Amino acid sequence: MRSRWPLFWLALYRRRRMLLALLLGMVAFEALIVVVANALAPGELFSAGGKGPPSAYRAFSGSSGDVSIASYPGLLGAGLTHPFWIAMQLTAIGSLAAAAVAADVESGTVELVMVRPVSRTRLLAERTAALLVVVLALNAAATFTVAVGVALSPDINRVVPLRGVFAAGFMGLGFALCMIGPALAVSAAGHRRTQVIGATIAIGAVGFAVNFIALAWAPAAPLRFLSPFHYYAPGDALAEGGVLWPQFGILVAAGVLGLLLAHVVLHRRDLAP
Repeated sequence: MRSRWPLFWLALYRRRRMLLALLLGMVAFEALIVVVANALAPGELFSAGGKGPPSAYRAFSGSSGDVSIASYPGLLGAGLTHPFWIAMQLTAIGSLAAAAVAADVESGTVELVMVRPVSRTRLLAERTAALLVVVLALNAAATFTVAVGVALSPDINRVVPLRGVFAAGFMGLGFALCMIGPALAVSAAGHRRTQVIGATIAIGAVGFAVNFIALAWAPAAPLRFLSPFHYYAPGDALAEGGVLWPQFGILVAAGVLGLLLAHVVLHRRDLAP
């Protein structure tokens, strides 16, 4: 184990097999999405009796606007908001966020960590850095897989520019940070790793459900502003060919607030199990 930033390297080392599996799964899944998009036009996939897909399907295409899933940006966006993609992101975030504080408190090893001595700020900073590296790797794997597929397909590339693919990947980092902040805040306050993992899954699953309901049912439309998936819109980024900076800013702001809350809570709490 490296002597410099030991908590950072330890967090990655302990979960190296899980992280490798997630990276390979992300590449395989996004490659499958690109192959499907290249083999069959999205309009043919989702047309039934001459009708297009319901407007609520925008939730699956990662769009808060007019991008239909029955389009190349919508189908590729679906690969970046699919429950499988969400599950892989939340698995990494929940696992490493739980290990940041709550897992050591649960196992009683936090006192051994702190006696080194290691400040609470350093504890949180190194383990947050490990989590950021992991989500950066996952989103980079997804982005470059889609980019290679788009570059090799003239039909898709005519509609989806490569800058749109990288913009969508950048939006994915904003979404990840939006999940990381609250997850670390729960870890800083919690005593069990299951609390952190459960909270992370709840935020992701409930957020997706709220956004879907808001798009499907007009009276619930205002609720979409409460969901991170309203602001994480890779389908729109793919179609427009650029980062949606207002939405990205909101995602990052939510994540930063969570990190600040985690810092405050960790410095005020008793770390005894």
